Amino acid sequence: MDTSTKHEIAAAAARLVVEEGLEYGPAKRRALRDLGLSSRTALPNNDEVEAEVRDYIALYCADTQPQELRALRLLALEWMERMAAFRPHVGGAVWHGTATRLSDIYIQLFCDDSKSAEIALIDHHVDYEPRMVTGFHGEQVEALSVHATSRALGEEIGVHLLVYDLDDLRGALRPDAQGRAPRGDLAALRRLIESEKDK
Repeated sequence: MDTSTKHEIAAAAARLVVEEGLEYGPAKRRALRDLGLSSRTALPNNDEVEAEVRDYIALYCADTQPQELRALRLLALEWMERMAAFRPHVGGAVWHGTATRLSDIYIQLFCDDSKSAEIALIDHHVDYEPRMVTGFHGEQVEALSVHATSRALGEEIGVHLLVYDLDDLRGALRPDAQGRAPRGDLAALRRLIESEKDK
C-alpha cells in the first residue's frame, strides 16, 4: 500500500480523535469510510496516528489543549489517589500528552483480588458501570467506568478503571515501540504534572 494513502487515513483518523474524542481503532475505521476506501485497506498503526494527532493539536488546539490536558491529569491523579491501594497506573492519551477535553481517562489497577477494586467503589458509594474491554495484551479485562466531574473543565469525564491481576504489572511497564513508558504510576504522574507547571 502506498504511504500517501496510509498518511491520509492517519490524518483523517487524527482529526476524529481530537475533534470527536474517538479512540484510535474506531477513528481509523471511520476514516476509511469517510475517505471512501475499502474496508480491506491496510490501516496505519497507532504510532502513525499519534504522530498525526500531535501535529493536529499543534496546528489547531495549541492554545487550549495544554490546559485541558492538565485538567485531565489532575483528575486522573485524584482517582489514582483514591484507588492507591490497587497500584494504579495511568495510560493512553492522558499519559502520553495528546488528551483533550473529549478524551477519557484510562487507569490500570493491579489487584491481588479482582473483586477488591469493585468493592472499594461500592464502599465509597461510587456509581460505576462494569463491562469487559480489550486489555493491553489483547485479552478481555474488566473495566469499571465512572463519570467524574472535572471542576477545571466544568464537565463530566469518563474514567475507566481497568482491573488486572497483580502478576500483569511486570509486563505492563515494558517500553513501547518508541522506547517510552506506556503508563505511569502515581509518583510518575505527579512528576509529569510538576514538570508541566514549570513550562
